[in-house]
Amino acid sequence: MQESLNAARAELELRRTADGSATLYVPALDEHYHSRHGARQESEHVFIQAGLLPRLAAGLGQPGTPPLRLLEVGLGTGLNALLTLGRTRQTGTAVVYDGYETRPLPAQVVAALAPEWAAQPGAPHGEFEALHAAPWGQPYPLAPGFFLTKRLQPVQDATLPTGYYDLVYYDAFAPEKQPELWTEALFQQLYEAAAPGALLVSYCAQGQFRRNLRAAGWLTEKLPGPPGKREMTRAVKAMG
Repeated sequence: MQESLNAARAELELRRTADGSATLYVPALDEHYHSRHGARQESEHVFIQAGLLPRLAAGLGQPGTPPLRLLEVGLGTGLNALLTLGRTRQTGTAVVYDGYETRPLPAQVVAALAPEWAAQPGAPHGEFEALHAAPWGQPYPLAPGFFLTKRLQPVQDATLPTGYYDLVYYDAFAPEKQPELWTEALFQQLYEAAAPGALLVSYCAQGQFRRNLRAAGWLTEKLPGPPGKREMTRAVKAMG
């Protein structure tokens, strides 16, 4: 698998993380797509446990209500989207999922990574490939009740709907790697796009990140981080 991945895209390397799941490493940025301490367990901890589950507990996306509207910055390998699909399918939650990405994975890399997802407990066959094969810029039914729209553009250049999103997964590369994605102006843009009560969750615990969030209007809190990180960040847009 390592050989096929490197042949597909020399600037990406497959790395095994501490929980056995795989991630991608970008030598040019000296950056991993996920935590080296466990790719899957980081996504579960930060985005599912701290972000998605509180929104599900609030009853969003249930029959007779609008769908849960979710924005991800940094779609990457699609791990967060697939874990979200797995959870919301269990609860019958309708989801509209917008994922922004500027570095789409080429087909050869997707093919090399597909067995990793297929080996995950309970992972239905073909979903990983379907996510990456979905067209850009239009809603795609990844599963019944789960509509994914992949956006091939920087989120800061997008015109986002006002007061729309119930949950934001902020999974961009670290501030020192992509500083343009960690500005007060961008978090103000996301704040305006968020519905009252919306949550924003991120693995990042940097002080300047939290200050920029607060300057943009978000209320922030520190939460225990996943294995290998002391803290993570959750922010909320106040009701009314």
